[in-house]
Amino acid sequence: MRIAKGKSGYIQSKKKWEITKTCLEFGMVLAVFLTGYFTTKTRLNLLTVAAVLGCLPAAKALVGVIMLFPHHSMEREKVEEIEEKAPTLVKAYDMILTSYEKIMPIDSIVIFENIVCGYSGSNKIDVNDTASYIKKMLRNNQYDKVSVKIFTDYKTYMTRVEGMENMAVAERKSSQEHEEGIRRTILSLSM
Repeated sequence: MRIAKGKSGYIQSKKKWEITKTCLEFGMVLAVFLTGYFTTKTRLNLLTVAAVLGCLPAAKALVGVIMLFPHHSMEREKVEEIEEKAPTLVKAYDMILTSYEKIMPIDSIVIFENIVCGYSGSNKIDVNDTASYIKKMLRNNQYDKVSVKIFTDYKTYMTRVEGMENMAVAERKSSQEHEEGIRRTILSLSM
Protein backbone atom coordinates (compact mmCIF):
# COMPACT_ATOMS: atom_id res chain seq x y z
CA MET A 1 0.00 0.00 0.00
CA ARG A 2 1.38 3.37 -1.01
CA ILE A 3 1.31 6.23 1.47
CA ALA A 4 0.51 9.75 0.28
CA LYS A 5 3.19 12.41 0.20
CA GLY A 6 3.34 14.30 3.48
CA LYS A 7 2.09 11.40 5.59
CA SER A 8 4.21 9.51 8.09
CA GLY A 9 6.01 6.53 6.52
CA TYR A 10 6.02 8.06 3.03
CA ILE A 11 9.76 7.64 2.42
CA GLN A 12 9.74 3.94 3.33
CA SER A 13 6.68 3.36 1.16
CA LYS A 14 8.22 5.29 -1.74
CA LYS A 15 11.45 3.26 -1.43
CA LYS A 16 9.51 -0.02 -1.66
CA TRP A 17 7.55 1.24 -4.66
CA GLU A 18 10.68 2.49 -6.48
CA ILE A 19 12.57 -0.77 -5.83
CA THR A 20 9.62 -2.82 -7.09
CA LYS A 21 9.24 -0.63 -10.18
CA THR A 22 12.99 -0.83 -10.91
CA CYS A 23 13.05 -4.63 -10.57
CA LEU A 24 10.02 -4.97 -12.86
CA GLU A 25 11.52 -2.71 -15.50
CA PHE A 26 14.87 -4.49 -15.51
CA GLY A 27 13.00 -7.82 -15.50
CA MET A 28 11.10 -6.75 -18.61
CA VAL A 29 14.36 -5.72 -20.29
CA LEU A 30 15.87 -9.11 -19.50
CA ALA A 31 12.75 -10.94 -20.72
CA VAL A 32 12.77 -9.06 -24.04
CA PHE A 33 16.48 -9.74 -24.52
CA LEU A 34 16.18 -13.45 -23.65
CA THR A 35 13.14 -13.85 -25.93
CA GLY A 36 15.13 -12.45 -28.84
CA TYR A 37 18.19 -14.51 -28.01
CA PHE A 38 16.36 -17.84 -27.65
CA THR A 39 14.23 -17.35 -30.77
CA THR A 40 17.10 -16.28 -33.10
CA LYS A 41 20.04 -18.02 -31.34
CA THR A 42 22.01 -14.76 -31.57
CA ARG A 43 22.03 -11.48 -29.74
CA LEU A 44 22.08 -9.54 -33.01
CA ASN A 45 18.33 -8.96 -33.44
CA LEU A 46 15.70 -6.25 -33.09
CA LEU A 47 14.62 -7.43 -29.64
CA THR A 48 18.14 -6.71 -28.38
CA VAL A 49 17.73 -3.14 -29.61
CA ALA A 50 14.36 -2.94 -27.83
CA ALA A 51 15.97 -4.31 -24.64
CA VAL A 52 18.75 -1.73 -24.81
CA LEU A 53 16.21 1.06 -25.25
CA GLY A 54 14.23 -0.37 -22.34
CA CYS A 55 17.28 0.15 -20.15
CA LEU A 56 16.74 3.92 -20.28
CA PRO A 57 13.51 4.04 -18.21
CA ALA A 58 14.82 1.23 -16.00
CA ALA A 59 17.99 3.23 -15.29
CA LYS A 60 15.87 6.29 -14.52
CA ALA A 61 13.91 4.24 -11.97
CA LEU A 62 17.21 3.05 -10.48
CA VAL A 63 18.28 6.68 -10.02
CA GLY A 64 15.09 7.21 -8.00
CA VAL A 65 16.07 4.31 -5.73
CA ILE A 66 19.60 5.67 -5.31
CA MET A 67 18.25 9.15 -4.44
CA LEU A 68 15.94 7.75 -1.75
CA PHE A 69 18.31 5.14 -0.32
CA PRO A 70 20.11 7.29 2.31
CA HIS A 71 16.85 8.80 3.67
CA HIS A 72 14.48 7.30 6.24
CA SER A 73 11.01 7.97 7.57
CA MET A 74 10.64 9.71 10.91
CA GLU A 75 10.47 7.39 13.93
CA ARG A 76 6.93 6.34 14.80
CA GLU A 77 7.28 7.44 18.46
CA LYS A 78 8.18 10.99 17.42
CA VAL A 79 5.28 11.14 14.98
CA GLU A 80 2.88 10.01 17.69
CA GLU A 81 4.27 12.61 20.09
CA ILE A 82 3.80 15.40 17.52
CA GLU A 83 0.27 14.22 16.75
CA GLU A 84 -0.54 14.13 20.47
CA LYS A 85 0.93 17.55 21.30
CA ALA A 86 -0.35 19.37 18.19
CA PRO A 87 -3.74 17.97 17.16
CA THR A 88 -5.05 21.20 15.63
CA LEU A 89 -1.97 22.26 13.62
CA VAL A 90 -1.49 21.46 9.94
CA LYS A 91 1.36 18.95 9.67
CA ALA A 92 3.46 17.12 7.07
CA TYR A 93 6.07 14.40 7.46
CA ASP A 94 8.87 12.65 5.55
CA MET A 95 9.85 15.25 2.98
CA ILE A 96 12.99 15.44 0.89
CA LEU A 97 13.07 18.96 -0.51
CA THR A 98 15.12 19.41 -3.64
CA SER A 99 16.61 22.51 -5.20
CA TYR A 100 19.13 22.87 -8.00
CA GLU A 101 21.99 22.88 -5.51
CA LYS A 102 20.91 20.75 -2.54
CA ILE A 103 18.83 17.94 -1.15
CA MET A 104 17.23 18.90 2.17
CA PRO A 105 15.55 16.16 4.24
CA ILE A 106 12.80 17.45 6.55
CA ASP A 107 11.26 14.95 8.96
CA SER A 108 8.31 17.08 10.07
CA ILE A 109 6.73 20.50 9.63
CA VAL A 110 3.90 22.18 11.46
CA ILE A 111 2.06 25.23 10.15
CA PHE A 112 -0.01 27.86 11.96
CA GLU A 113 -1.16 30.95 10.08
CA ASN A 114 2.09 32.40 8.63
CA ILE A 115 4.48 30.39 10.80
CA VAL A 116 6.19 27.30 9.41
CA CYS A 117 8.30 25.28 11.80
CA GLY A 118 10.29 22.22 10.70
CA TYR A 119 12.50 19.49 12.13
CA SER A 120 15.29 17.60 10.44
CA GLY A 121 17.19 14.79 12.09
CA SER A 122 19.96 15.12 9.50
CA ASN A 123 23.21 16.67 10.68
CA LYS A 124 24.14 17.55 7.08
CA ILE A 125 21.34 20.05 6.53
CA ASP A 126 22.02 23.77 6.55
CA VAL A 127 18.99 25.07 8.44
CA ASN A 128 19.39 28.68 7.32
CA ASP A 129 19.65 27.78 3.62
CA THR A 130 16.71 25.40 3.92
CA ALA A 131 14.54 27.98 5.68
CA SER A 132 15.40 30.69 3.15
CA TYR A 133 14.71 28.28 0.25
CA ILE A 134 11.26 27.40 1.63
CA LYS A 135 10.51 31.06 2.31
CA LYS A 136 11.58 32.03 -1.23
CA MET A 137 9.43 29.31 -2.81
CA LEU A 138 6.43 30.29 -0.67
CA ARG A 139 6.90 33.94 -1.69
CA ASN A 140 7.02 32.83 -5.35
CA ASN A 141 3.62 31.19 -4.78
CA GLN A 142 2.00 34.31 -3.25
CA TYR A 143 2.50 33.35 0.40
CA ASP A 144 4.20 36.53 1.57
CA LYS A 145 5.37 37.32 5.09
CA VAL A 146 5.73 33.66 6.12
CA SER A 147 8.17 32.97 8.93
CA VAL A 148 10.15 29.72 8.45
CA LYS A 149 12.34 28.11 11.11
CA ILE A 150 14.04 24.70 10.83
CA PHE A 151 15.37 22.88 13.89
CA THR A 152 17.84 20.02 14.18
CA ASP A 153 17.27 19.58 17.92
CA TYR A 154 14.10 17.59 18.53
CA LYS A 155 13.40 18.93 22.05
CA THR A 156 13.65 22.53 20.87
CA TYR A 157 11.34 21.71 17.97
CA MET A 158 8.78 20.11 20.28
CA THR A 159 8.87 23.16 22.56
CA ARG A 160 8.08 25.33 19.54
CA VAL A 161 5.33 22.94 18.38
CA GLU A 162 3.66 23.10 21.80
CA GLY A 163 3.86 26.91 21.72
CA MET A 164 2.27 26.99 18.27
CA GLU A 165 -0.47 24.62 19.41
CA ASN A 166 -1.22 26.90 22.37
CA MET A 167 -1.46 29.89 20.01
CA ALA A 168 -3.74 27.91 17.69
CA VAL A 169 -6.08 26.92 20.51
CA ALA A 170 -6.18 30.44 21.95
CA GLU A 171 -6.80 32.41 18.75
CA ARG A 172 -8.18 29.99 16.21
CA LYS A 173 -9.45 31.74 13.13
CA SER A 174 -10.49 30.10 9.88
CA SER A 175 -6.98 29.97 8.38
CA GLN A 176 -7.04 26.23 7.69
CA GLU A 177 -7.34 26.76 3.93
CA HIS A 178 -4.35 29.15 3.97
CA GLU A 179 -2.28 26.67 6.00
CA GLU A 180 -3.22 23.80 3.68
CA GLY A 181 -2.08 25.92 0.73
CA ILE A 182 1.31 26.45 2.40
CA ARG A 183 1.51 22.70 3.08
CA ARG A 184 0.70 21.84 -0.56
CA THR A 185 3.35 24.29 -1.79
CA ILE A 186 6.02 22.79 0.47
CA LEU A 187 5.02 19.25 -0.55
CA SER A 188 5.36 20.24 -4.22
CA LEU A 189 9.04 20.92 -3.53
CA SER A 190 9.52 17.41 -2.15
CA MET A 191 10.43 14.22 -3.99
